[in-house]
Amino acid sequence: MEILPAKDRIAVTGAFSYTGCYITRVLLDQGYQVITLTGHPNRPNPFSDQVQAFPYNFEQPKALVASLIGTSTLYNTYWVRFDRGEVSFQQAISNTRRLIQAAKDAGVGRLVHISVTNPPPDSPFPYFQGKFVLEQAVQNSGLSYAIIRPTLVYAPEDILVNNIAYLLRRLPVFAIPGDGSYRLQPIYAGDLAEIVVQAGQSGENLIWDAAGPEIFTYERFVRMIAAELGRQVGFVHLPPGLVYAASQILDAALKDVLITRHEIDGLMAELLISTEPPRGHTRFPGWLKENAAALGLCYASELERHFK
Repeated sequence: MEILPAKDRIAVTGAFSYTGCYITRVLLDQGYQVITLTGHPNRPNPFSDQVQAFPYNFEQPKALVASLIGTSTLYNTYWVRFDRGEVSFQQAISNTRRLIQAAKDAGVGRLVHISVTNPPPDSPFPYFQGKFVLEQAVQNSGLSYAIIRPTLVYAPEDILVNNIAYLLRRLPVFAIPGDGSYRLQPIYAGDLAEIVVQAGQSGENLIWDAAGPEIFTYERFVRMIAAELGRQVGFVHLPPGLVYAASQILDAALKDVLITRHEIDGLMAELLISTEPPRGHTRFPGWLKENAAALGLCYASELERHFK
């Protein structure tokens, strides 16, 4: 591999996973040399010898620092969806703090941190509360930073949209929590990656929302997917607690965690929309039409992807 000047070497956490993979593609296309920090360094490398992988080494600060030396920018996508076993939001917060400190100690010039839209300081949802805590840590780090707050991110590799399609393909009835009128503003992962890299190349400290150009009610969103799949599904409105209970039955069948109660409540609280002008340009209906034939053919397991 050609060794590029330090200013052209970039670190991305989770380059073999979802959003990190899209960010890495943009960086490689622009001629950067990319390394990745990952929790799964032995997984197949989709970038071959273009991307060198290092383990996170959260418990070995010197090794973590060593893996970051010589990189100019760190793009951080590391986070967890829910508590499970030894994995927890509190652990993810602690690990991210170690990562930020390692970046400082390694002389990394800029940190681009992926957060989430609308992370209030007093959120009852641990996912959003943890994101708020880490935004504060980034801003207080002393590093040049960009914080990017995406809404609902979709792509063929997405878990949520794919698994909605998976259920719509197989079930005669689909349950919608509450009245379904709460809104979301999805953004395509490719658009998000371009926004993230653009922010990384800026010299200013900034906080940007990353949202797509359209806002949908949740019911309309799900009905669009069903219509594009050609599925005649019965939609029923149920109390959120009952929808969650039904999802737990599916969890047992799928050997996965389909959705958490906090995710249902966060969706209904309209946290996945932005008050800023949209920075994404891909329209969901057009993307859906192009990808519907493959969407939901196979189930995407969160536990298989991140816990095994």
